[in-house]
Amino acid sequence: MQYCEANFDGLVGPTHNYAGLSFGNVASYSNANAASNPKEAALQGLKKMKALSEMGLVQGVLAPQERPDIATLRRLGFSGSDASVLEQAGKQAREIFLACCSASSMWTANAATVSPSADTADGKVHFTPANLTNKFHRSLEPQVTGNILKATFANSKYFAHHTHLPDNEHFGDEGAANHTRLCSEYGHAGVEIFVYGRHAFRNDRPQPKKFPARQTFEASQAVARLHGLSDENVVYILQNPDVIDQGVFHNDVIAVGNQNVLFYHQQAFHNSAGAIAEIQQKFGEQPLHFIEVKDSEVSVQDAIKTYLFNTQLVTLPDGNMTIIAPSECQENPVVEQYLAELVTRNTPVKSVNYFDVKQSMRNGGGPACLRLRVALTDAELAAVNPNTLMNDELFGKLNNWVEKHYRDVLTEDDLRDPQLLTESRTALDQLTQILKLGSVYPFQQA
Repeated sequence: MQYCEANFDGLVGPTHNYAGLSFGNVASYSNANAASNPKEAALQGLKKMKALSEMGLVQGVLAPQERPDIATLRRLGFSGSDASVLEQAGKQAREIFLACCSASSMWTANAATVSPSADTADGKVHFTPANLTNKFHRSLEPQVTGNILKATFANSKYFAHHTHLPDNEHFGDEGAANHTRLCSEYGHAGVEIFVYGRHAFRNDRPQPKKFPARQTFEASQAVARLHGLSDENVVYILQNPDVIDQGVFHNDVIAVGNQNVLFYHQQAFHNSAGAIAEIQQKFGEQPLHFIEVKDSEVSVQDAIKTYLFNTQLVTLPDGNMTIIAPSECQENPVVEQYLAELVTRNTPVKSVNYFDVKQSMRNGGGPACLRLRVALTDAELAAVNPNTLMNDELFGKLNNWVEKHYRDVLTEDDLRDPQLLTESRTALDQLTQILKLGSVYPFQQA
């Protein structure tokens, strides 16, 4: 049986903007209220997708959410025509209005947690959309995310879809941003690592003091149960509360894993020695590479500024691994020197590829934020909606689609423009036809 790990990147939505909505995300806060360029952001994302496809990786596309979210604004008491709802919300409740315009679904590392069939009790690939309860603007996403995942991975013979966890902070779930998987081969049973920031029902356990811990232990356990994972193949690790308070809002800002490599910062985990020992014990006797970056090599602040760990660590067809890094890593002398030295060591990581994803980086998301990893057998890959898999034809269609429908400058005032809502819905309706998703958006179901 052959297998691969596919990367499904989120398309940047037409309302991509900088509203500084994510408390605890330093980049998001520092760029609040700057003018954005949705067209450039979407094209940058597509360029990265196409490049990975050309490297021989399986690359897919996930559609964005409908924004502005008129349905939510109506639930909150704004009424009348769509234009009237936008006008009222924009004037009366600016923060709520901006949250309902967020295009944060572009970061599909937060879309869901995925467990491959090699790990699950029923031998299916399992998906649980993240509830993202810690941030109002992200908590609006799970239902449509679930619709899009079901339209992309539709064959019930191979894929199992779960409802997101209860919408409550006790079960705060941030998806794959706090989950990684180590394995000898993608199609073999692996160790699934859930990194959490706090215990929801135990205030006597360590937790951050300044910024919120978005992922709870209880949520991680629930997802593992839903996916039918064995205790022998799961590791729960407490994220270091101190690094959360330094701006490491998700584990994928301080650690990333792929196959038999875990690349992480010295300060990533509350008890690194215990965590590493448990991973090693459950992984077994196969070779396992722990690449720990010391404070003396790269500081936490440099890691956050450059998103050194929010890079994609992927395996190329020749068996070697490469790091897909934002250009910010190349522009930082300390980080660039570290990466140049890393590829000379005796590890599977042999190269670094730099990409310009500045529109995403300014809002607090690097290359790894933009993708959801899905390990698949050949039979499972054949069951994926083929219209969502990147190739020359789809790349051309999506580039033309962006050029036709997206604005190249977007400010807060533009978000109140009823014409933007019409443009966005027109674009998304056409996108569902290109990707053959069916009716996944509320406006299509009205």
